[in-house]
Amino acid sequence: MRTENIKIYQDYIACLNARELNRLGTSVASKVVYNGSTLGLAGYQKMVADDSTVASRLRFDCRPRGDFQGLPVNGRRVVFYENVFYRFMEGLIVEVWSVVDYKAIENQI
Repeated sequence: MRTENIKIYQDYIACLNARELNRLGTSVASKVVYNGSTLGLAGYQKMVADDSTVASRLRFDCRPRGDFQGLPVNGRRVVFYENVFYRFMEGLIVEVWSVVDYKAIENQI
């Protein structure tokens, strides 16, 4: 089961990265619940990307110097992810929502 879930999740991320939202139904249930609210697949697809919003998962593999967001990284290699949503207007990013996995960074230093 664990291996199957990992594969489903990898397919989900690949679908998002390829911007093939029409394939989300292979990884996301038709009655998906997001933060306690039932969105359904169509609502979830709209949340991920619509006419003005794009969601992305970014992977960082870096060696920040000194402190990084208050964490004493001091040039050590850290790998972490950021989930970010961008809202566009008139061809420009006008708003950004971001969640960084700081716990993953803490666990590496």
